[in-house]
Amino acid sequence: MRTDVSKQNEKVKWQDLTPGCRIAGGGTSVAFHTGEWRVNTPVIDMEKCTQCLMCAAVCPDSSIPVIDKKRGDFDYDHCKGCGICAKVCPFHAIEMKEGGK
Repeated sequence: MRTDVSKQNEKVKWQDLTPGCRIAGGGTSVAFHTGEWRVNTPVIDMEKCTQCLMCAAVCPDSSIPVIDKKRGDFDYDHCKGCGICAKVCPFHAIEMKEGGK
């Protein structure tokens, strides 16, 4: 059984999509909480953070918000826990914890 593209949502399996169908419109990733896939979770120690923003620049999921030149807490709805942010932090302010949050 194929799913009508107008009824697509995060519960529809890829196998149920019509082959070659085009999904209208972009920017739908905000609606999907891909952070549910996460196995490891980054946790920041704000006392060690110097706001160098290196972590935000390398995050492939744009899950580190920056407002007024300061980073905020992680967007755990979209962070997949890749750990790149922890690897680039020169101050060891980000630690990867086992398990999702």
